[in-house]
Amino acid sequence: MTPLTKVVRTYLDHLSVERGLSRNTLSSYQRDLDRYARHAKINIQEMTAKDVATYLAVLRTGDDDHPPLSASSAARAMSAVRGLHRFAAREGLVAVDVSRDVRPPAPPKRLPKALDLDQVERLLAAPAGDDGLVLRDRALLEFLYGTGARISEAVGLDVDDLADDAVTLHGKGGKTRFVPLGRYARAALDAYLVRARPLLAASGKGTPKVFLNARGGVLSRQSAWTILHRAAAAAGLPTEGAHAVSPHTLRHSYATHLLDGGADVRVVQELLGHASVTTTQVYTLVTVDRLREVYATSHPRAR
Repeated sequence: MTPLTKVVRTYLDHLSVERGLSRNTLSSYQRDLDRYARHAKINIQEMTAKDVATYLAVLRTGDDDHPPLSASSAARAMSAVRGLHRFAAREGLVAVDVSRDVRPPAPPKRLPKALDLDQVERLLAAPAGDDGLVLRDRALLEFLYGTGARISEAVGLDVDDLADDAVTLHGKGGKTRFVPLGRYARAALDAYLVRARPLLAASGKGTPKVFLNARGGVLSRQSAWTILHRAAAAAGLPTEGAHAVSPHTLRHSYATHLLDGGADVRVVQELLGHASVTTTQVYTLVTVDRLREVYATSHPRAR
């Protein structure tokens, strides 16, 4: 057993006993750190930042026994390595944490999955009928797409937050924002508030929340997700896998369609409640793809 392997065993014991990590997580850590120890072949006190950076490069390029790892997989493996070195420094086994300045690779940004307009219309039309819960479901879906609200903002909405053509949303960190309310969302909400919500509220204990469950209580986030899942299935949209429609899908679609329609990215930032425009700019990548698609199919000399 090499000196580094001994430190690895001590660290794994620490994760098991003091941190209480699950067996599967510990197995993953052990696999990553055993590979690290086999690669290093030296005492941990002799290791430098260059040694750690070299190992990261090996993860990305592969070796005789392992294929190259993706950025996300290499970042996960390096998380175990960095944890080992932090532990060694904290326990006084080494003078400094040599992994501190070795940055793991940043996984590629995953572009948001946005529905096209036809898919949105099918989804919003999915709740069929005129009973109270159908009116609620239709109002919820129209509200999510019409405002770009997070699911937590929708279920946390109070009746007093609604104005004729706008809504006050209560976002992360207690921040509020004023968002316009479109004609379709307003009509769906009016139908629900006038014809359905009073009946639902009568069976409950009284709550100011807009969206209620069948017992008159506050609609939960999980129930709101179920409503969306059911509508997506009825509309023939994916409900499983990487492209499954999720509560965030309508928020992504809201932002993408605004930008496709010419909205300024800083306006969309305010509407979404993003603290930084950098967060919003990921949606511009989606619209650039859309521009390329339109160009490729429309311009006589595109191909």
